[in-house]
Amino acid sequence: RVHLAESGGGSVQAGGSLRLSCEASGHLYSSYCMGWFRQAPGKRREGVASIDGDGTTSYANSVKGRFTISRDNPKNTLYLQMNSLKPEDTAMYYCAAGPCSGLDAWGQGTLVTVSS
Repeated sequence: RVHLAESGGGSVQAGGSLRLSCEASGHLYSSYCMGWFRQAPGKRREGVASIDGDGTTSYANSVKGRFTISRDNPKNTLYLQMNSLKPEDTAMYYCAAGPCSGLDAWGQGTLVTVSS
């Protein structure tokens, strides 16, 4: 079973940057897809970015050009570099991993707060 632990959240002013990390333990196949999701208060959870085993990435339109997802397979770690942060990026951020047909392991989340 894969266990995921996010870190790197915090409070930042608009225009600032944060780097989230997600460390995986357990049996994580390098072919697995991994992704970042977020949920703001009163809103539904949404996908932010994903990366497959070949390194192919995809992004939500709202973060394209500002966020970069990457993974370090030997370290079993997923990253999300977030630049030019906006107040609307404020949310709990979760990482997930699993078969690309359905991510089935989730972390507990890390809170990102962006003030104007």
